[in-house]
Amino acid sequence: MNISREEQRVLHVLAQGGCIRHHRDGRRIVAVDCLDRDGNRFVDCDLPTFERLRRRRLIASKGGAPYVVSEFGRRAVRSQPDNR
Repeated sequence: MNISREEQRVLHVLAQGGCIRHHRDGRRIVAVDCLDRDGNRFVDCDLPTFERLRRRRLIASKGGAPYVVSEFGRRAVRSQPDNR
């Protein structure tokens, strides 16, 4: 599966324990905040990137919880060393 560079970055943040919090206006999602495992905001995740990841089922949410990487997304992302 072809995954863009910005989608790869977001999936790496999520695979390391991050989440995407969504904000709704009634039924529609109007804004997203991507947080890494330390609680810092990841600014490369915008609404179109979020929609592409969700449409491809690389991220998932259960019961209104924040979005996290799905098992399919975990397998799709390429490994990358953590340079902390």
